[in-house]
Amino acid sequence: QVQLVESGGGLVQAGGSLSLSCAASGRTYSTYFMGWFRRAPGKEREFVAAISRNGDSTYYADSVKGRFTISRDNAKNTVNLQMNSLKPEDTAVYYCASRFDSTAYAYSNEYRYNYWGQGTQVTVSS
Repeated sequence: QVQLVESGGGLVQAGGSLSLSCAASGRTYSTYFMGWFRRAPGKEREFVAAISRNGDSTYYADSVKGRFTISRDNAKNTVNLQMNSLKPEDTAVYYCASRFDSTAYAYSNEYRYNYWGQGTQVTVSS
C-alpha cells in the first residue's frame, strides 16, 4: 500500500504561483512512476504532469508546458508541482497519483495509476 497526501493548494491571483507537494508513505516509494492530475468543476479529471522513478524524465500536458514543473525527492518521499503564471482555467482540485508500472507507458492515462491522494484545491482568480 502507498498513502499519498497533497498540500499547498489555495487561492491565488492570475499570473501568480503556487507550489503543491505530495508526501508518500508505505511501500518502496522510489520505485513508483508519479503523476499529477486535476479535475475542474464540471469536467473530467485530466493529466497535468508526470515524472519517472529517478526523476530524469518529465512529461507535461500541453496546457501547462512551460508554466508548471514537476520534481521529486526520493530521500524525502515527496513529489512537487511548481505552478507559475497561473490562469483562471487552472482552477481545479489537484491530485497526486502513483502506480506500480515504473515505465512511462500511458503516463497520461489516469486508469494506469494505482494510488491517489485526496486532492487539494487550487483556485485562480482573474
